[in-house]
Amino acid sequence: MTRLSLASIVTTSAFGLCAVALGAHAQTPSAPSAAGAQELHAADKTFITDGTQTVATQRDAARIADSRSSDRDVKAFAEKLVADYTKLSDSMRAASPRGVDVPANDADTAVLDGIKNLRGADFDKTYIEQVALDGQQKTLSAFQAEMASGRDAGLKKAATAALPVIQADYAQAQELAKRKHLAG
Repeated sequence: MTRLSLASIVTTSAFGLCAVALGAHAQTPSAPSAAGAQELHAADKTFITDGTQTVATQRDAARIADSRSSDRDVKAFAEKLVADYTKLSDSMRAASPRGVDVPANDADTAVLDGIKNLRGADFDKTYIEQVALDGQQKTLSAFQAEMASGRDAGLKKAATAALPVIQADYAQAQELAKRKHLAG
């Protein structure tokens, strides 16, 4: 029978423990997106979901307005929203913390379904009241809530930078509603 020295036993045991530890570490899933999402404050998570949805809804509804509206003022407003809200969507995605999934196109389908089969004056009225006014108000609220309660510096900065654009678009929606003699 072979006798092992104490040093050999200690070295072999240490090597074995290192191998077990490395094997256990290799089997632990490396999921930065899950860790990043768990570390994100609730207000920031809400902003990512609600903010991206309102932005996507405004953008997609404005695209529908371009083909369904018969009014050049509504079409001009919609074209501006497509440009503004495409930029907002990109800035939100860029500002989100690494590993956090930001929905690319998560529009509210109920809102889009409510307008996509309308045309002409019926479309214009519904679009102005339900999308331009109500939708802009929801977007404004989501961004203001992030500024007030959010904790992620990048998201708060994006919300702060976007606020003047959203406020200007909301004011333009109110003016459009007034010119068309609609609630606003």
